[in-house]
Amino acid sequence: MNKSLRYISVSHKTASTIQREKYHLSDTEKELLTHLIRSTYSDVSGLFILATCNRTEIYFEAIHTTKNDLTALLIDFKSIQNKTSEQMVFISSNQTETSIQHLLEVSSGLESLVFGDAEIISQIKKAHQFSMHYKMQGSLLERALQAVFKTHKRISNETNFRDGTTSVAYKSLKVIRQTYDSETVKSKKILFVGAGDIVKQLFKYNSKFNFNNIYISNRSLEKAIILAQANQCHTYPWEHVLSNNFDDFDVIISAASNCPNLINNISASKKPLLIDLAVPCNIDKRLKEIEHVIFHDLDSISVELEETKEHRLAATDEVNGIINEEIESYKEWLEGGLLRALLAEFKIKVHTKVKTQLNTIESSKITLVTNQVMKKIMVQNELTINVDDIDSLICEEISSLHI
Repeated sequence: MNKSLRYISVSHKTASTIQREKYHLSDTEKELLTHLIRSTYSDVSGLFILATCNRTEIYFEAIHTTKNDLTALLIDFKSIQNKTSEQMVFISSNQTETSIQHLLEVSSGLESLVFGDAEIISQIKKAHQFSMHYKMQGSLLERALQAVFKTHKRISNETNFRDGTTSVAYKSLKVIRQTYDSETVKSKKILFVGAGDIVKQLFKYNSKFNFNNIYISNRSLEKAIILAQANQCHTYPWEHVLSNNFDDFDVIISAASNCPNLINNISASKKPLLIDLAVPCNIDKRLKEIEHVIFHDLDSISVELEETKEHRLAATDEVNGIINEEIESYKEWLEGGLLRALLAEFKIKVHTKVKTQLNTIESSKITLVTNQVMKKIMVQNELTINVDDIDSLICEEISSLHI
């Protein structure tokens, strides 16, 4: 039985923020899950785990293990009840072509909550490195990821799909500017919580906004110091974040990983702009009920990016055309691989027969006759040739070569 590339996915397309939070995987959980999959399903030869703010997906290369097997295992791994109803939030496939199409659509940004989001490719690269670290690339999976990187490059070079920003980090900074008057906005005291990719993007895009009173807090003080020094800002003690001491801040943008409800109390004397870019959510949603508190999360921030989305929609046909071309290229590679495997198997049979008919152990003569017979069979496109005909071809070659 042949291997197939398969996948399971829970995302904003199928689940609410609260539902998909349950399936978010930390780096430690990815490691544990990888070991569990390898020990449970010995036929899984390729594994790729993609966990972002808006989706958790597992792509795997297997002979017998199915999408339902992996879905059930993930639900058990996360200790989630009501297995039958939980399976409804997943989309999945056991078919290689369907799986690679989904992967290409995800990696291109067509499936992103922020339509066309190019940041997904960096997350895919990290997931690829994780697979390589555990030697779980798999031939089908590795070829699929090469198609992903090629597609990304073609979309950037051949279309206008990447024009304009759809970054939630950029939009978050824009929300600050829209919230306060132009005379005071630059001096507002801003706290970034976390030190991952989103916070790094906040610093990157701040070059366009020039907010000059920024603090950063992170569990790892070392990471916070590195970012603070690189971006000429200040650090803020993590213990103050844990105690919810935010009295001096006008804006809090939180994107710390695996810190649910980290921020759950705001002083009545200070009602800041709260922006939660984390999954699981860092900010207790009950805080948005406080009068004068302005609250945004990933969903509301993403809604604000419709203008860029419309611009990108115009280039969707071109993107789909590139994806279809890469799928066809993948299928050609896949079919070629199957043919090569069939030819190799067939050549072994011919080699055995030649060795028997020549009645010799001289490898050069056996190889010469085998290669000549295989050439004739391939020219005739007759891999279904019967045994008697193979014997006849071998006799002809032995005679013509005077062996």
